[in-house]
Amino acid sequence: MKLRLAQHARMMAEKVAKVAADAGLPYIFKASYDKANRSSLKAFRGPGLKEGLRILGKIKKELKLPVLTDIHDASEAEPAAEVCDVLQIPAFLARQTDLLIAAGKTGRIINIKKGQFLSPWDMGNVAEKVASTGNTKILLTERGASFGYQNLVVDMRSFPIMQRTGYPVVYDVTHSVQLPGGQGHASGGQPQFIEPLARAGVAAGVDGILRRKRFRMFSRGSTIDLKRPSRCCLRARGAWWSAGWASPASSGERFPRRCRALGHHPSSYIQRRHCTGI
Repeated sequence: MKLRLAQHARMMAEKVAKVAADAGLPYIFKASYDKANRSSLKAFRGPGLKEGLRILGKIKKELKLPVLTDIHDASEAEPAAEVCDVLQIPAFLARQTDLLIAAGKTGRIINIKKGQFLSPWDMGNVAEKVASTGNTKILLTERGASFGYQNLVVDMRSFPIMQRTGYPVVYDVTHSVQLPGGQGHASGGQPQFIEPLARAGVAAGVDGILRRKRFRMFSRGSTIDLKRPSRCCLRARGAWWSAGWASPASSGERFPRRCRALGHHPSSYIQRRHCTGI
């Protein structure tokens, strides 16, 4: 989610926090102060570093929620870490050594998105750059690999391969159905495949599912057809693994009635070490 208005960001945080609470899962609010890699120069990028961090800080303080944001340059690491609990490295920047080291030095949890151009075993070298700072609070996130032009696929073998690094692996199921630049001026997507791919990821043993949520009234300018309403634990805007930095959900936790009412099987419920994120 790109930060647009403080009121809108707070509303999103509150609504998805309630979904997470109903599902019995901890929750991390994720939003970006700057989307620096938009398809078009005319696309809305966000309010910028200073205003974006102010909004995130206010949400964190008033709603008592941990927050996560992307950073795009080494100079952003320290100011972002003063506010955010988790720093995310965008997929396009996954091999930028200076950025990874600057992020690691903050001591925050670092979530690294696997580049669309990288193999799963390449992520060992990526994680090593962060770990060289002494910070091993690292998450690796799969978000699809380029398959020809304007298309992505997910190789389910990547999950156990990346898990061999010893770090938890998250599956960004929403971005994995993205069609990069598919609308010419913006990216498109195939949201009808989000749920089956999320189930496949859970069956393959991922440590977390990241699922994104956007209200249509605020979808101007980017990936308007990629988002779907959230209705249950697999459809909230994410399930983030918590490596002891947030309370993990118990494997014996009761399967939510709202999921059962929707006809979902208990095997689809994320019962491992997860917390939700938007």
